[in-house]
Amino acid sequence: MAPMGVRLSPLGAAVFCLLALGVLYHLYAGLRAGRGGLLGLGGGGGGGAAGPGADGAGAGRVDLREMLAAAVQAAVRGGREVRRVRESNVLRAESKGKTREGADDKMTRGDALSNRQMFHLLRTAFPSVQINTEEHVDATDQEVILWDRKIPEDILKEIATPKEVPAESVTVWIDPLDATQEYTEDLRKYVTTMVCVAVNGKPVLGVIHKPFSEYTAWAMVDGGSNVKARTSYDEKAPRIVVSRSHSGMVKQVALQTFGNQTTIISAGGAGYKVLALLDVPDKSQEKADLYIHVTYIKKWDICAGNAILKALGGHMTTLSGEEISYTGADGIEGGLLASIRMNHQALIRKLPDLEKTGHK
Repeated sequence: MAPMGVRLSPLGAAVFCLLALGVLYHLYAGLRAGRGGLLGLGGGGGGGAAGPGADGAGAGRVDLREMLAAAVQAAVRGGREVRRVRESNVLRAESKGKTREGADDKMTRGDALSNRQMFHLLRTAFPSVQINTEEHVDATDQEVILWDRKIPEDILKEIATPKEVPAESVTVWIDPLDATQEYTEDLRKYVTTMVCVAVNGKPVLGVIHKPFSEYTAWAMVDGGSNVKARTSYDEKAPRIVVSRSHSGMVKQVALQTFGNQTTIISAGGAGYKVLALLDVPDKSQEKADLYIHVTYIKKWDICAGNAILKALGGHMTTLSGEEISYTGADGIEGGLLASIRMNHQALIRKLPDLEKTGHK
C-alpha cells in the first residue's frame, strides 16, 4: 500500500511560495542594513547623492580639508600632462568655436589630457558633489583615478581640524589649462591649472598651479594658505594687469581714472593675473596692484583666484561691485575688478564706465 502524501492545491502552492519569498527578502534586507557599509552596498556616484561615507566624511557630507588636498593633487597631475604635451610639441590644437571677441577658442591635447586627470581624480574621490569643468567629459569614460586620501603636512599645519559641509552645497570648478592661446604660442609663464570649491555659491578654497615652474598656490577661506599678500600696493598710480586681447580698451579708461602714471601690464590667463597681485616666489611672475577684466568671462577661469583672494582678505567682484555667485550659469557678463589691501569699493566708484566699455 502506498504511503499517504499531502497534496497542495495550486492556490496553496502559490501562497506558500509568496511566504517563502517574503522571509528571504526580510533576511536579505536585515543583512544589507547591518553590513551595507562593509560590503559597499547602497553607494552611488556620477553627480547624484552618494551613500553614507562615500566621500570620506559623514553621511551626505564632505571634508573641505580633504577636498583641498585632492584639489592640489589634481592640479599638479593635470599640470604634468600640460607640460608633457607642450614639451612633446605635438599639441594638436583645434578651435572649439569663437569667443565673444571673435578669436578662436582653442583646445589642445594638453587641455584634454589634463582635464581627464583632474576630473576623474576629483570625481572618484568625491562622487556626490557637482563638478563643472571647461572641457567636455565623455559620459562613457569611467576611468578611476585614485586619491590616497593623504593630507600633506603643509595643509595640516595651516588647517588643523576637518571642516565638513553638506555635499549637496558644493560645486567644484576645474580649469585644466588656463591660457590655452598662450600655451599654443609657447608663452609658458602664463599657463596654469586650477581647481576651486564653492559652497552655496561662495568660493571657499582655490588652487592655482603653474606647470612649468611647478609652483602651487592654495588657500581656504577661514582656514589657511601657503601664499600671502605683498607688503604694499600703489593705489594712486597702480600697475593694472589686463588681458592681452583687450589691453587697449582698459588702458584708455584707466589712464583717465588714475592718470598718466598708470602702468598697464598685458598678460594671459586669469590665474596668472591673480597671482600677479600676491607675493609669489616665481621669477617669471610679474607684479601688479589691480586686475581688471571688462568682457564676459567663464567662472572656471576666476573661481580659484577669487577664493584665494578672499582667504587673504582681498576682493573680486563685478565692475559694479557685486559678488560673483559660483552656481548656475558658467560665465559672468559684468567684467571684474580684483584687489587686495586696497579700498575696493572706492576703486569701484572710480571705474563707473568700464562695464559699459566692455559691452560695446
